[in-house]
Amino acid sequence: MPLQSLTPKKSKMIVLIAPEKDVLNEIETVQRLFQEGLQCYHLRKPHKNHEEHVQYLSLIDEKYHNRIVVHYFHKLVNTHNLKGIHFQEQKRREALENGNRYFLGLDMVGKTISSSFHEPEELSNNEFEFDYNLLSPVFSSISKEGYKGRGFNVNHIDKTIIGMGGINVDTISETIALGFDGIGILGGVWNTDDPLESFKNIKRSYDEHTTR
Repeated sequence: MPLQSLTPKKSKMIVLIAPEKDVLNEIETVQRLFQEGLQCYHLRKPHKNHEEHVQYLSLIDEKYHNRIVVHYFHKLVNTHNLKGIHFQEQKRREALENGNRYFLGLDMVGKTISSSFHEPEELSNNEFEFDYNLLSPVFSSISKEGYKGRGFNVNHIDKTIIGMGGINVDTISETIALGFDGIGILGGVWNTDDPLESFKNIKRSYDEHTTR
């Protein structure tokens, strides 16, 4: 019997994570992705320093900056019109153990705050109310070898949760049935011969599945 979502969808989101290492024509591709309707781009570049983050952002048309979420150098929200900030799992634990003090000096008005989780119980029990949460791996990862999917069912968790790990056209339907409010993609776009076309196919399929 197919899984059925027990709760109505609170939102419909597609989150695209940047490739960890730069790929050929990356900036041009990102601009095209925005033109094709990408609304949420997570700038996750662990090997880039602050200046390189600033340079990366400077190459993207400013009209798209409000669709970009940064994983590192959160103070970039003070100098750029960004969508928001994201906490990797360990960074979340370190930063938020002292309550909201981390946000002093950050201009977070109108910005999103999100975080990554790898255990649904920790996500469910977390007291900080993130705008949305990334939970992985739902399916075996396309971009990380040996990262096995765990098929999380989150219908019982009343939070906005984006499913990540192994998300592509073939797994969208099951992701929705498992109770996720959106999909996060990385390898399903960047590990393909044509990232732009792959994104368009995923977006088309996701839109079809969520407007039925």
